[in-house]
Amino acid sequence: MRFSTTPPALGATLLLLSSVARALIADQAPLLRHASDNTTVSPALFSELEELARIVDISYCVGLTGFGISKPFSCLGRCSEFPSFELVTTWNTGQLLRDSCGYIALDHGKKRVIVAFRGTYSIANTVVDLSTIPQEYEPYPGGDGDDGDGQGKCENCTVHMGFQSSWVTTRDYIIPELERTDLTFPDYRVTLVGHSLGGAVAALAGLDLRARGFDPQITTFGEPRVGNQAFVTYLDKYFGLGESTGHHLNDTAMSYRRVTHIDDPVPLLPLTEWGFAMHAGEIFITKPDLSPDIVDVRHCEGDNDKECLAGQDSTIASGEHHSRKRDLLASVKSEISEVRTESWGVPSRYKLWQLFFAHRDYFWRIGVCLPGGDPLGGGDKYELR
Repeated sequence: MRFSTTPPALGATLLLLSSVARALIADQAPLLRHASDNTTVSPALFSELEELARIVDISYCVGLTGFGISKPFSCLGRCSEFPSFELVTTWNTGQLLRDSCGYIALDHGKKRVIVAFRGTYSIANTVVDLSTIPQEYEPYPGGDGDDGDGQGKCENCTVHMGFQSSWVTTRDYIIPELERTDLTFPDYRVTLVGHSLGGAVAALAGLDLRARGFDPQITTFGEPRVGNQAFVTYLDKYFGLGESTGHHLNDTAMSYRRVTHIDDPVPLLPLTEWGFAMHAGEIFITKPDLSPDIVDVRHCEGDNDKECLAGQDSTIASGEHHSRKRDLLASVKSEISEVRTESWGVPSRYKLWQLFFAHRDYFWRIGVCLPGGDPLGGGDKYELR
């Protein structure tokens, strides 16, 4: 017979301490708590998005200085944080309004082919670019809209002229490289990531690559509206972005994640009255400043969830719900109008840059290639870095 050597009083004390400890542990780790409506992203997806924000940040090193990104994978930014990366190539199509810039890298750790699309440096250029007229969508392989995979044609689809022009130019750099890496690393998945206008180019790239037989996963930060409602319906169907998003399933398996941030005006542009709309797959950061916890990052429903960024668009949200949020478009419409009427595309009064603080802060301060740099931290600088 085995007898306990623990005195009864001490045993009761230890039991009480154990219960208290379990209660304290349950109250710890706010990153593991979920919203009451179960819309919070999973810890795994939160980790992925945080990492991808750093990965797309590196794209701003391309074309910024003479150093850029060099092989095997080094730069003045965050390259050292990804020791398993191997640079394949960089591209820079020029410094025009519809330029495209970024890099392709192999992630040998997670077996991914990373294609990172840089956004624009200039807020003025951003506004001008987002003020352009739409044009007919021209999908691969040549404009008939039938990709051959059962999705059918994209009837009456129009997209932003600048975004389409940027992708048409960029794909000549990207497609041959992806075809070569697919032969060498057939088990590596293509992962597209873009910030700002680079997110819009990533959207068009994702559709094109799917039509060519790839299975890309797309993640964008601060992606503007790419096309009209017909195009949005087509894209939603193409990537399986229904009314219910991945928070009911394995949300890391979502093929398209469109991350937005409260008070960021770019995902609400171009304006709805110009014929543009937002697509589904939205993941909304509700915390205005850095850095968000998992409870600050939630899944959204459908194309225009009023609990997410659409709640700050007066042309979509209305009534009591909208009155609780800042109307971003009321803050930018007059500025956009002035940009469009000025012959040089630069307004005489310019306040938009103040709103773009929210556009640069996605998990990290995106667009700051130099460690510790903060080009918008002081003075009236209009560059979006």
